[in-house]
Amino acid sequence: MPGNKYNGNSNDITDRVGRLVRDRELRKSARASHLNEPSENNGTRVSGEAFEHEHVRLREEENVGDVAEGGAATKGIGEERQEVKPFRQRLLVVANRLPVSAVRKGEDAWSLEISAGGLVSALLGVKEFEARWIGWAGVNVPDEIGQKALTKALAEKRCIPVFLDEEIVHQYYNGYCNNILWPLFHYLGLPQEDRLATTRSFQSQFEAYEKANQMFADVVNKHYEEGDVVWCHDYHLMFLPKCLKKHNKKMKVGWFLHTPFPSSEIHRTLPSRSELLHSVLAADVVGFHTYDYARHFVSACTRILGLEGTPYGVEYQGKLTRVAAFPIGIDSERFIHALDLPPVQDHIKELQERFKGRKVMLGVDRLDMIKGIPQKILAFEKFLEENAYWRDKVVLLQIAVPTRTDVPEYQKLTSQVHEIVGRINGRFGTLTTVPIHHLDRSLDFHALCALYAVTDVALVTSLRDGMNLVSYEFVACQEKKKGVLILSEFAGAAQSLGAGALLVNPWNVTEVAAAIAKALHMPSAEREKRHKHNFLHVKSHTAQEWAGTFVSELNDTVIEAQLRTRQVPPWLPTKTAIERYQQSTNRLLILGFNGTLTEPVEKTGDQIKEMEVKVHPKLRQPLTALCSDPNTTVVVLSGSGRQVLDDNFKEYDMWLAAENGMFLHPSKGEWMTTMPEHLNMEWVDSVKHVFEYFTERTPRSHFDFEERETSLVWNYKYADVEFGKLQARDMLQHLWTGPISNASVEVVQGSRSVEVRAVGVTKGAAIDRILGEIVHSKSMTSPIDCVLCIGHFLGKDEDIYSFFEPDLPSIGVGLPRTKVTTDGVERKPSLKVPASKSGPKSSQNRAQRPVSNSEKKTDNHICSTPRRPPPEKVSWNVLDLKKENYFSCAVGRTRTNARYTLDSPDDVVSFLKELADASFNLYH
Repeated sequence: MPGNKYNGNSNDITDRVGRLVRDRELRKSARASHLNEPSENNGTRVSGEAFEHEHVRLREEENVGDVAEGGAATKGIGEERQEVKPFRQRLLVVANRLPVSAVRKGEDAWSLEISAGGLVSALLGVKEFEARWIGWAGVNVPDEIGQKALTKALAEKRCIPVFLDEEIVHQYYNGYCNNILWPLFHYLGLPQEDRLATTRSFQSQFEAYEKANQMFADVVNKHYEEGDVVWCHDYHLMFLPKCLKKHNKKMKVGWFLHTPFPSSEIHRTLPSRSELLHSVLAADVVGFHTYDYARHFVSACTRILGLEGTPYGVEYQGKLTRVAAFPIGIDSERFIHALDLPPVQDHIKELQERFKGRKVMLGVDRLDMIKGIPQKILAFEKFLEENAYWRDKVVLLQIAVPTRTDVPEYQKLTSQVHEIVGRINGRFGTLTTVPIHHLDRSLDFHALCALYAVTDVALVTSLRDGMNLVSYEFVACQEKKKGVLILSEFAGAAQSLGAGALLVNPWNVTEVAAAIAKALHMPSAEREKRHKHNFLHVKSHTAQEWAGTFVSELNDTVIEAQLRTRQVPPWLPTKTAIERYQQSTNRLLILGFNGTLTEPVEKTGDQIKEMEVKVHPKLRQPLTALCSDPNTTVVVLSGSGRQVLDDNFKEYDMWLAAENGMFLHPSKGEWMTTMPEHLNMEWVDSVKHVFEYFTERTPRSHFDFEERETSLVWNYKYADVEFGKLQARDMLQHLWTGPISNASVEVVQGSRSVEVRAVGVTKGAAIDRILGEIVHSKSMTSPIDCVLCIGHFLGKDEDIYSFFEPDLPSIGVGLPRTKVTTDGVERKPSLKVPASKSGPKSSQNRAQRPVSNSEKKTDNHICSTPRRPPPEKVSWNVLDLKKENYFSCAVGRTRTNARYTLDSPDDVVSFLKELADASFNLYH
């Protein structure tokens, strides 16, 4: 049953694409069975009149235009007519405006009329789910009686109102949405006039935007039921996904943008750029009309937020947000069947008689800056200039629907268009004919269909358009005439209908004029071929298919997330860990540093400040308390150099292990080396030159040669994301074929770094030696019986988690357990790490003892760091670790070998505070 796909089961299909293909076939089958139901005309093709009657009947059943005064409930948007209905998933459609026009008829009476929009048509035709609408009714209702009456009336239409006061509407809708987001998303930029005042108003408008989105979220949360899908629409509600997920993490949330999404260079000019991107990423699926818009969004997330973009979306806080293109369509059958209606046929005959002997060109647009109406008319003028033959044989019908007539910019545009039209008609018109017929009003559905049907060339010259469905409507009405579509390459529809249309740059008037000439002279065979391609697309990619596909993808994305979550280790059980800690007698606490104990740094663009790694300010008290516990040994194990650890932890009575454990600083003592005797460091100079070269060639990358002594790290975290990846790839190719081709080294790739280190330099390889030094220094006589190991380690260094696993027969990279004599640590010849799987690059060569990079410049055989001589080998086990007393935890990583996870350093701080309190209570 189709309903089974919503209960979280994959119906034995584990492949994502397989599940989506299955859902598509189920939708097609459901539609086919619905269309094949017996009808009054015994299954024959439904006439246009019958189709329109059916459409009207559906609208009437929704109680369109009736005054609702608490009468019997009527069927609303998306409601089935059958008495017995199969299970259908509930869909909460959240948009700025409800698809209803509301007029108050009295204190507690309202007149409602359903608006015929693309989204309404899309959801009316989809039977797989039951839609309920949440949004603003477009009217101010300050009194409680009016709100209750409107809520009751809208409930009969399956609509739920959000009540916004006039000040919120002014700041949120007229201000932030229409004056800031809408122009920016259409590449018109931020407001230019009175820049200082505009900049001051950004903050108040943005605060109103946040507040309004929270008001929408409160209404959604009130009506949400488990299993519902919440579908948020457009730039008005970019904050809504975050608000919803904050209330309920398990809520299925999708967000769709109906406008273009600009390139990252445009979006980054927005003062609130990061907040909006983070909020949208809280959704499970983020949808756009075209792949270009989706690509721009992913690019903005990587370049502005520094997140990782994948072919499937964006990874954020261990979660993958699916980003994809879902091109919307129209209810094509309604337009096709309408052509058979008597009113439309009458209009067609009238128009054919009116323009007999002339080719008809058509433009249907809102009178808006982005629609390119002046550019269209100027291109038509150039065509008439260059083609005198056509001056009395072609007519341009331009329907310009007025919009935002109270805005000065739009009034100016209207005057400009009228002036150009008058000039061209005066120049090329006659007493009986004019080349341009311009109407500043909308047409009813029947008149519009007739106009589409008689058109020879449709002209769409949008300067920037999310989709532009006029082109779809024109194609749907051209089954007989097979007219030519001239389409702007800046309209989203160009990616869908581009193959069958003539694509033009509307800014290039000469190119558009040439396209007009080509369209008028196009042979019928080519016209038919182009039309067939577009007609098939318009018929198959309907609004209903668009809605069904998006919801299907959203459901499947949630299933995918659940499958991934099952593979993610659980959250650290802090209560259990603290109990085990208190019950043990000899405890070892191993902590990473960077990404574990560091303070959070907001990405402000101040690279130098962000590079200053500092311990979290809230850790002073917990670390002091834990280090003062005589039965607890605290070790900070980091890849950072000795100086960094000294700067951050010198005040604490703890052990410090720098450079992945190759240097060790006892709680009371000086730095010593724990490196194996034979490590080859002769590769350092050649790799250093490569790193320096790429640092010079990659702006905002950095390489500190003096920071570490056993490895070299090139970091490109602050470089351009794409360029940094390309440079890292080129660097790796050069390293493998040149400087390290025969060296005993390993290359460790971080998310934005490349590290070259000697074979055997890992945290897991070092911990055996570190344990020995701890036991010797503290003169331990009882084994360690509780271990907590918490860190944000690279995959290469996660062998430390395996080292302590009680159930493993071999430890991590094959090291034996440390054993201790009464004199100290057992030093075994087999401490050397086996050769890596990477082949000759890891071969075990005879080598000099490792020294610091700076010392290597003068003498390869000198190491200033003291090394303790190996003691005798009469041994006992250092660890007596039961499974329930070992807690390994990865911070900020979901793909890990650790048993548990924590999200961030803030979570580590909270846990260590609780642990410190428990430790204090043991002795007081």
